[in-house]
Amino acid sequence: MLYFVVFDYIPMFGVLIAFKDISPFEGVGAIFTNEWVGFKHFVRFWNSYYFWNVMRNTLLISFYKLFFSFPASVLLALLLNEVRRVAFKRIVQTISYLPHFISTVVVAGLAMMVLSTDGGLINAIIVRFGGEPIHFLGDPAYFRGVLVISHVWQSIGWGSILYLAAMTGIDPGLYEAARMDGAGRVRQAWHITLPGITPVLVIMLILSIGGLLNAGFEKVLLLYSPAVYEVADIIDTYVYREGLTQLNYSFATAVGLFKNVLAMLLILGANYIAKKMNQTGIW
Repeated sequence: MLYFVVFDYIPMFGVLIAFKDISPFEGVGAIFTNEWVGFKHFVRFWNSYYFWNVMRNTLLISFYKLFFSFPASVLLALLLNEVRRVAFKRIVQTISYLPHFISTVVVAGLAMMVLSTDGGLINAIIVRFGGEPIHFLGDPAYFRGVLVISHVWQSIGWGSILYLAAMTGIDPGLYEAARMDGAGRVRQAWHITLPGITPVLVIMLILSIGGLLNAGFEKVLLLYSPAVYEVADIIDTYVYREGLTQLNYSFATAVGLFKNVLAMLLILGANYIAKKMNQTGIW
């Protein structure tokens, strides 16, 4: 609670900057003394040349991540739930969720090494089979795929832990009854396991929808370049460039606030739909 108060709630005071013209050299007092400019910076962002591009890239990258990583974690959990050799199960679990603890900087470095056109493993294989090296990180056609694949690799194991924990709460008698009725492993998973973890699935999906506008700032910042801005520039990288490199604090704060308000509306909407469908929501 102290962490959230100090690092999340107290900094909310800074959103006032979005409604004023403030220079980084004016000091904290400018937040109180400078005149209000209303929604000037929001309107500037909405009318900006970059608005639709960063919105489209943010939503597409986040949607692709959700579309591939969410079912992948569920599928891995279902497969691990069927493994009867405890030692093998633990080894697979450890290997699959270990990438979650690897720093984003390290993951980006690994991606650069593996995908490099100069000695990278993937391009070495392509050349070996007679192909031409591909500049994965500099080609707009491949960049989003690199982000999504690396995200699935990092998140699949960690996400499966939650679903495996939920599966332990399912009554074993249901499986015994299903086996007596002739149901195989697939039917048991479809008719017992999946319905049994549906409340957890819904909650995780709602939280994931709330995070649709968080497309992975650190990884994008470390991997992208002007050559792929067209498909890689997201809201967070745009805020970074405007706020920290161009020192447009008020404008960058307005863009960040707009993103957070939109994320709140998404999570409220997802929770409302879940409730209407008689599913478990987050409140």
